[in-house]
Amino acid sequence: MLETPIALIIFNRPDTTARVFESIRAAGPKRLLVIGDGPRNGKVGELEQVQQCRQIVESVDWDCEVTTNYSDVNLGCKYRVASGLDWAFSLVESLIILEDDCLPHPSFFGYCEQLLDRFWNDDRVMMISGDNFQHPSERLADDASYYFSRWSHIWGWASWRRAWQHFDVEIETWPERKLAGDLQTIFDSNEEYGHWAQTLDRQHAGEIDTWDFPWQYACWERQGLTILPHVNLVSNIGFREDGTHTQDPASHLADLPVDEIGPLVHPNKIEPNRIADRLTWERIFCPPRTVPTPQPKRRWFQRLFSSSR
Repeated sequence: MLETPIALIIFNRPDTTARVFESIRAAGPKRLLVIGDGPRNGKVGELEQVQQCRQIVESVDWDCEVTTNYSDVNLGCKYRVASGLDWAFSLVESLIILEDDCLPHPSFFGYCEQLLDRFWNDDRVMMISGDNFQHPSERLADDASYYFSRWSHIWGWASWRRAWQHFDVEIETWPERKLAGDLQTIFDSNEEYGHWAQTLDRQHAGEIDTWDFPWQYACWERQGLTILPHVNLVSNIGFREDGTHTQDPASHLADLPVDEIGPLVHPNKIEPNRIADRLTWERIFCPPRTVPTPQPKRRWFQRLFSSSR
């Protein structure tokens, strides 16, 4: 039985919710916190879909304390997830977090729990992710089971209240940080910094409806590290038309295979793997050079990095 509480974020997709819920049932957490958004006005049938998702969670049949935080109105990706995780971390010190389309390998849960315990009081580490988006042939040969990164992938992750307390959904300090140039040393090139500075400008201006850019910013602002596994532990099964940021089923990130991580072998040093991070930038975040206009670039960026809902 899993000691670490799990937060499950649901909305309007009963089929994917049911699959993720089954993975949680198999892990058997002692505590489950469920965050749900309300239906959007004018969306025919969405109220019924929202209700179906909430009914799935009511089928807990193991020894588990279930706490729910449901909104009657639609708050959207930015404010529903942000307010929901604020609520969850007010109740518990650490969490494993899954959205309704992030399907984990069974070993994901033990991996998170072990590393949550290992780095409980280490302020250098802000989160643990289950994602590795690199092709197996591109992954660096290493005896360790995971590495440290400056990228905060959120398709299946875990963190602590001590880290989440630095989260500000409005990123109020960004203009000051930008003016001071405080974050430039995080990036390996002016291209990377320029792209993220533009993204954070738009986030601060309220042009982007997501919560995970502010979370990435919180990690960068604290010079925090993310733990990334050397194998992929979570598959996003939500690439389809009813997704908000993940609508292309042909995406190379859709339905990625997952692998067993095995007994954990820990790295010798706690420092970002800049080679792996550069590869992630080039393969995942860096927009294709052939895209002729800024708007498709932003869609590409947001689709791959943002909350999958």
